[in-house]
Amino acid sequence: MEILLIGLSHKTAPVEIRERLDFSHNALRAALTHFDTNHSQAHLTDVREGVIVSTCNRAEVYALVNRHDTAGSAIIRLLSRSSDLPVENFTDYLYVYRDDEAVRHLFKVSAGLDSMVLGEPQILGQITEAYEAALSQGAAGTVLSALFRAAIHAGKRARTETQIGVNASSISSVAAGLASQLLGDLTQRHVLLIGAGEMGAIAVRALRKRGVEKITVANRTYQNAVQLAQEWRGRAITFQQLPEAFLQADIIITSTGAPHTIVDRELIEPAVMRRGGQPLYLIDIAVPRDVNPDVTELPNVYLSDIDDLQGQVDDNLQAREAEIPLVEQIVADEAGQFMDWYASLDVVSTITDLRHQVESLRQRELELLFNRLNLDEREQEMIRLMSHRLVNKILHQPTLRLKDEAAHGNGAAYVSVLRHLFSLEKGSHHPEE
Repeated sequence: MEILLIGLSHKTAPVEIRERLDFSHNALRAALTHFDTNHSQAHLTDVREGVIVSTCNRAEVYALVNRHDTAGSAIIRLLSRSSDLPVENFTDYLYVYRDDEAVRHLFKVSAGLDSMVLGEPQILGQITEAYEAALSQGAAGTVLSALFRAAIHAGKRARTETQIGVNASSISSVAAGLASQLLGDLTQRHVLLIGAGEMGAIAVRALRKRGVEKITVANRTYQNAVQLAQEWRGRAITFQQLPEAFLQADIIITSTGAPHTIVDRELIEPAVMRRGGQPLYLIDIAVPRDVNPDVTELPNVYLSDIDDLQGQVDDNLQAREAEIPLVEQIVADEAGQFMDWYASLDVVSTITDLRHQVESLRQRELELLFNRLNLDEREQEMIRLMSHRLVNKILHQPTLRLKDEAAHGNGAAYVSVLRHLFSLEKGSHHPEE
């Protein structure tokens, strides 16, 4: 068994690739069925378990596999089918990690070390949601369940035992900071928020802290817009009212879950022509993107997407960077504990397989012997007992040595050799004599 990670993130892929590999709720559930070996759709070669982490900044598949080469190819094909994106269009952006590298990467992600904004608070919840989704679909089994529970624990430790998350900005709050940089005093500015999900709510909260009072919220589900607008003493509108809202807004922040762009040049051009040259700033924090880049062809219209926000660093970054060594130590400790457990799991499995193989040989040899000799029941039982004791005595020392080597971090190497010497590899046949 191997733990395999195949993924891409804001560090390796531009937003136009990430948005294509973003999984909607239904797409995620459908993809996870391929990891449930009891499901009729499950057909991923050499894959036993799987969890998909899909956020605006990353798409990562964690899998427990029999063989990393065939399993990796199957996972990449699944990503291609799920996104309707040819393999050759995204493979150059992928990273592939195995076993301890995959484990350490997940723990770093959970601890906030791999986020676009160092220590940002949302990723831990997103990791938890990814695990729960895989669990509900029967895709996460014993190993990946243990892995993700350990990663979540590491993420919580990082935030309670260090200052990595103190005043850490999410992408939404960085967007609010960018609006402040662009327009200065925001107290008299009018903000239009399109989308009423979690990212949008965080953006509103950050804007309110910067003095914004005029807030309009638009959402496809009007009641959701009403709820958020009431919370912040704003105004709710329907999507049909957007053209008029464009005329009044100074800042437009978009954060919907739409699978395609919802704002383009054609939609906002009539309002722009009526604004008398007043600047309009659009900040798109959605993946897939909500705003078509063609809006920047209009005069006095400015657009920042989620990749542009990566360059916006808040005043507290230096203090959080000082916490990195402490968080890395937590990651190393927690990852080490998991790998010890994982190695012991393979040791136990190997010992079980070895004993099963030897016991099968013992039973076959006893059957051959008893067919050749005319022995009564007592004599047969004495031979059975003697052979059983002999097997236990022969395997006793190798079993103790293997457990001892595993305790000293050498389990994987010894397991590999033992499985090779005794032909314990998956699919191999036991010797006949």
